[in-house]
Amino acid sequence: MKDTRRTRAVLGVLLVAALAMITMDYRGGDDSPLRGLRSAGAAVFGPVERASAAVVRPVGNTFDAITDAPGERRRADRLARDNQRLREQLRSTRLDQDRSAQLQRLLGTAGMGGYKILAAQVISAGQGFEDTVTIDVGSRSGVRPDMTVMSADGLVGRVTRVGPATATVLLATDQTSSVGSRLEDSKEIGIVQGTGRRGLGGGATPLRFQLLDASAPMKVGQRLVTLGSQGERPYVPGVPIGTVERIDASSGGLTRTAYVKPFVHFTRLDVVAVVVAPPKTDPRDAVLPPKPAPPPSPTPTPSGSPGAKKKKGKKGPKTEADGTATPSANPTSGG
Repeated sequence: MKDTRRTRAVLGVLLVAALAMITMDYRGGDDSPLRGLRSAGAAVFGPVERASAAVVRPVGNTFDAITDAPGERRRADRLARDNQRLREQLRSTRLDQDRSAQLQRLLGTAGMGGYKILAAQVISAGQGFEDTVTIDVGSRSGVRPDMTVMSADGLVGRVTRVGPATATVLLATDQTSSVGSRLEDSKEIGIVQGTGRRGLGGGATPLRFQLLDASAPMKVGQRLVTLGSQGERPYVPGVPIGTVERIDASSGGLTRTAYVKPFVHFTRLDVVAVVVAPPKTDPRDAVLPPKPAPPPSPTPTPSGSPGAKKKKGKKGPKTEADGTATPSANPTSGG
């Protein structure tokens, strides 16, 4: 019992002394009389504290990492989802900008031709024997079979099958497609036929043009537009088709054959339009794009050595300010 009371007394005295020293040190601040004792304690116990921290800290970090692992994984998954969403938004924004530009060009082309159109988007390509695509408008939007389909660049094809919300378009490149056509300038008519899928790649020409008058003039570089159908179905007039790329050299037949490079890139169709009402008058060649400027002719270089002097020629008659010629001082009379 004495030892217990003595121990308590000693602890009480030490506690009171510690509180007193802490109070004196706190109130004294930098001028505290215990400043030296504090520095000595830091010098003695500082290395021990650092050594203990070096041993304990890795263990604590490992424990924290284990306990926080599920939370870190959730944060990583959330960041990955956020990044994916941002990438999709960026891709969608770029697509929207590109489609908006295509739509603006399409409206400009339709305006030049006087066509009333219904804009649509290609949502799939046909996988059968026909060259077809599916668009996202149908009978509920006023689409009917045998309507012309065009893009900002020119003729795409015609509507063949219609559902409530979608429609199937037979492309002009299909082997069963025949389009009445007319050459620019000469107005000679013929028929453009598709050559099938083999003409959509490898540098082949997917359209063939049969000029009905074999003796009519035709040259490489001439462009074609649709002639128009009776009742404006399935093709309205004046839609650009393509450019004559080469002409068959064979002769003696009733017709002449040429191969046409289309204005439309059939493998990159996106925004198109269904012509729901034809123009009031035939636009003829008005919808064709401007012709490219001819390349500048080379400037002839003067003959002779660079150092050769030019010969002086005879002076011509002087000209007055009003543009009349003044006779020379010594005119020569004819014999």
